[in-house]
Parts: sequence; structure tokens; C-alpha cells
Amino acid sequence: MTFIKIKNATIHYEYIDNQCDTTFLFVNSLGTDFRIWDGVVAELKKYGNIIRFDKQGHGLSSLADETVSIGDYAADVVGLLDALNIKKVVYVGLSIGGIIGQYLAVHHADRLEKLILSNTAPKIGNTEGWNARIHAVKTNGITSITEGVMKVWFSENFHQNHQNELTGYKNMLSNTYVEGYARACAAIRDNDLTDDITQISVPTLCFAGSQDGSTPPDLVKAMAEKIPNSAYILVDGVGHIPCVEAPSIISKYIIDFVFDKPTSLYEQGMKTRRTVLGNAHVDKAEANKTDFDKDFQEYITNSAWGAVWSRPHLTKRERSMITIAVLAALGHDEEVAMHIRATKNTGATMEDIKEVLLHIGVYAGVPVSNNAYKIAKKVYSEGF
Repeated sequence: MTFIKIKNATIHYEYIDNQCDTTFLFVNSLGTDFRIWDGVVAELKKYGNIIRFDKQGHGLSSLADETVSIGDYAADVVGLLDALNIKKVVYVGLSIGGIIGQYLAVHHADRLEKLILSNTAPKIGNTEGWNARIHAVKTNGITSITEGVMKVWFSENFHQNHQNELTGYKNMLSNTYVEGYARACAAIRDNDLTDDITQISVPTLCFAGSQDGSTPPDLVKAMAEKIPNSAYILVDGVGHIPCVEAPSIISKYIIDFVFDKPTSLYEQGMKTRRTVLGNAHVDKAEANKTDFDKDFQEYITNSAWGAVWSRPHLTKRERSMITIAVLAALGHDEEVAMHIRATKNTGATMEDIKEVLLHIGVYAGVPVSNNAYKIAKKVYSEGF
């Protein structure tokens, strides 16, 4: 364990120096400590150096004497980076960690290479709600709110199938220092960066969880739309802490965002095409390309995959569902089958596709829907 004194607080941190050019900095959410990033760090440590720490009053970090604001938490980040002699980081922040990241991007943009905001917003909740929570934990302890918090932290699936882990995260929350938790609540209550985030110039990636009851997808998407040069990704089937429920998915998106830098529309299109259809399919198509159709192949890579599929405002899952609906309605059977196979990469579930095909029965006709069901059943039976 490693500790450092920053102003009046002793901060618990971890620094894994892999002698890489890129350094990832992870900042956790309210009522958690830096262990929530274990799964993501396991995936990313081969790509860069790792810094993670417990905020003031969380985990093993102490609490400064003065009232804590978002600016104070941001100052702790800058102080830690200065102590470690690190000029720039890829900042990854969850919930209040994301608010701190937004503040840094506005006031200390020179310290950020890229910004990744998970399940957060420039303004979360309202004064009444935060005051009620502060009163509850100060009067009855953090255990009085634990069950309610777990409902928004994690998806229904996590509650049903990960009972041991759920107990662990209840303990993590319950063991948080009450005053540290209350001051963090007050910092969130008093913060509003809504007008400021339009100034953010750092390339930004925003994550939302489809079952997040704390920062719902629409709230995160609205933030992403206000930040210039930002992308939005909805992670299906997770709650407020996707780095716990889906670390591999989160890690993949982070790696693609940080390291893959297409220099042309064609390269972006090829990257997206491979992400959706898979390398095997694209490699086969490229191998079969001839002088006769190479211009057409370049056209669809640029237009369909580069200019449309790569746009950030719809997720790959959403585009996958729309594409299957349109192709089925137009009777393009081979393409329907291809894109149903691709759902293993886009995140569209069998339940999603069932609803899509039911929907087109209303708007494109029952025979069209019936034919699409036959195709889908065959594809699913193959186990693709």
C-alpha cells in the first residue's frame, strides 16, 4: 500500500509504472474505493501505466479539515500527478469521478490527454435529494441507505447471479467513512458544470449503463451532446458501475478510443466494419475483391461504415437493430443473416431481434416478418 500527503489529507494510491508512453488515471464513484477498477486495470495495464487512488474520506484515504468541493478533489488529482512527475493522463472517471474529470477538462485541460466519463453528468440530482441523503447517513449511518443504493449501482442480472460480489460491494459502501461520504454528497449537490462543459476541448468518450438508476442514459447522452468532439456509448444490461459488471466491454472501448487513430474516412470505415462484422468476414470479403468491384467496396466502406455506422449518436446495438429491420423489410435475406450474425459484436440480443422482427410485422407486413423469423431462427440454430 502506498500513501501520500496532499495538502491536509493522506491519500491512498497505486501507481503501476510499466514504462509506457500512456498513463491511465482512474477515479472512482461515491461510496467506493479504487478496487472497483480491478477488472478494467487487468485489461489495460498491458497498454499503459496505471494510477488509481481513493478520494478523500473513501477507502484508506483520510479527510482534510476543510469542506470538500469538486475543485478540492480536482486539486488532489493535480497534486498526485505533480508528486509522481506525470504531465498528462488518460483520465477515466465514474460518477463523481466523472464530475471531477469534467472540472479538470475545463480548468486543467493541459493535464489530460483524453477524457473518459462513465455514468456521470455535469449536474447530478437536486439539493433536496442530496440533503436528504446527507441527513440519512449522518443520523442512521450508511447502512440505512445501502439496499437502495445497490438497486441503482447494479443491474437486475447482477443482483440475481452475483450474490457474493453484491455482498462485497455492500460492505465497501457500508465501511465508507460517514463524514467523507457526506462531504462528497455535498460537493455533488453544490456542483453544476452544465454551462462549462461546452468549453471542453479534450477528446471525450462518454459511457452510460442501460439500467443505471443514478445517472440514466438520457442524462449521460445530453452531456455528451454538449461536449465538443465527444462520443457516446450505451452499455446494455449494466447499472451505475459498468467497470464492475462489464470490465471487458469497457476496456475494449477505452483501448479503441485511446489508441486507434484512423487517418481517413476509409480507415475509420474499415475499423468500424471489422468491429461490427468481425475480422474473418471482412478478411474474406477483401480477399474476394477484384478490380471489377474494388471501387464499390471502397464506396461502401467510406459511406456506410465510415460516414454513417461510425457516427457517435447511435450505439452499435441501435444501428444493428435498425439495419436488420430495414434489410428485412426490403427482402435482402443474405444481408439479414449477415447482420444477425454480427449481433455477437454489436451487443444486440436475441430478445432485441425478436422485438425488431415483431415490429416490422406491423409496418412492413406479416409475410416479411415471417420470412425474417425463419432466417433468424436458422442463424441462431447455427450458434454463430
